[in-house]
Amino acid sequence: MKIATRLGLGLAVSLLASTALAEIKVGFIGSLSSDTGLSTLRGAEMAIEDLNAAGGIMGGQITLVTADTGEDVTEGVKAYEYLAETEEVDFIISGCIDDVSLGWLPRMQEYQIPTLDTWTSYIGIIDMVVEDPDIMAPYFMNIASDEALATLYINFGADVLKAQMGWESVVILAEDTAFGGAITGLVTDALGPVAGIQVKDIITYDINTVDFGPIFSKAKASGADFIYQVSSVNPQVISSQYVKLQVPMPMTGVNVAALGMEYWEDTGGAGGGISTLSPVPSIGFDLDPVSAQFVAEYQAKYATRPSVPHFNGFNAYHGLKQAMAAAEEAGGFNDVKAWNAAMLKQDLKLEKDGKLWLRYGFWQHGEVEPVTGRTYPQNALFDLSAPYDDAQPSMVVIQWKEDGTVGVVYPFEYANSKLELPSWIKN
Repeated sequence: MKIATRLGLGLAVSLLASTALAEIKVGFIGSLSSDTGLSTLRGAEMAIEDLNAAGGIMGGQITLVTADTGEDVTEGVKAYEYLAETEEVDFIISGCIDDVSLGWLPRMQEYQIPTLDTWTSYIGIIDMVVEDPDIMAPYFMNIASDEALATLYINFGADVLKAQMGWESVVILAEDTAFGGAITGLVTDALGPVAGIQVKDIITYDINTVDFGPIFSKAKASGADFIYQVSSVNPQVISSQYVKLQVPMPMTGVNVAALGMEYWEDTGGAGGGISTLSPVPSIGFDLDPVSAQFVAEYQAKYATRPSVPHFNGFNAYHGLKQAMAAAEEAGGFNDVKAWNAAMLKQDLKLEKDGKLWLRYGFWQHGEVEPVTGRTYPQNALFDLSAPYDDAQPSMVVIQWKEDGTVGVVYPFEYANSKLELPSWIKN
């Protein structure tokens, strides 16, 4: 009897151990109080709910734990360490800004935990993949790198800013961040030679700047035809002051605040005329049926901001499902090289009206992108030239109108609006 009891207990313990081993633990790293971070977190939550409802992964359910970075580099490193050492997660999904991802990247290389970045776009990280594919095997970026974003924006410069608007010179206002530096360098190197637009001056500002009056005065004094801004931290401030001061120069570029539906409210309605590049799908972007359904379910589930997920919310939703599918093929996450090979094969194609509209896949090692002539291994697939038959463009340009509406103005194949000058600027 005692022997039978012990055997029964042993069997129970064994079954419990098997169940524990079958459980997959996902860690979210990012800001828990920003629209960017919450977009990734909620996309991941919805993907996990779908997967668990369908039976889970490898016979087990998926659980989610979170680590808040507060968009701070030091806190980001601590957050990654917490997920790796305390929670012992199998997979990490990131909604971090570039500087924070760069902070925890050495920890990822050390722990070798498969990690998906859904917002960070710094091309330097993809360069690391090229240089050392073994140590960077756990890392995937399912947003087009900033080089791809800037490259397509150069086409916008040639096709719209110069050809349609007649602008021939620019002054760059860029925040002092890794993201700001990367975009500024890419635009400076290519805007003139490719689009035929001269860079008159580059003005770098601190992310804590609250008075942009002197900066706008300096921009005006440059004699440039328009302003190119690069702002991912506190961009509401530069946006609202641009409108309230009625700066007599058009302003375009990269404004992360303008990527969310709350932008209009956050600027007190002082956001009209601002245009910005955005990875897809963006607000104002016509959605395919699958993406539209995702948004409908998102809005039914979440009552607080962001009311519509940023592009990285879509990236998280699809990317987490792809990571889990790769894990099933690889037999889990422990064999990072096997998981990497399976992840590289993931390819989701979404159509709208019979046309390829969005594609969630990855560049392969050694695969050359024809426009730039370089490789982007483990980076999201993108297309840099029309007609976009192989993948969606790396970005679209959206513009907020003075009536509070927003639409896509470029590329023309995805446009549902036209670029307009703010009413206070006269030709």
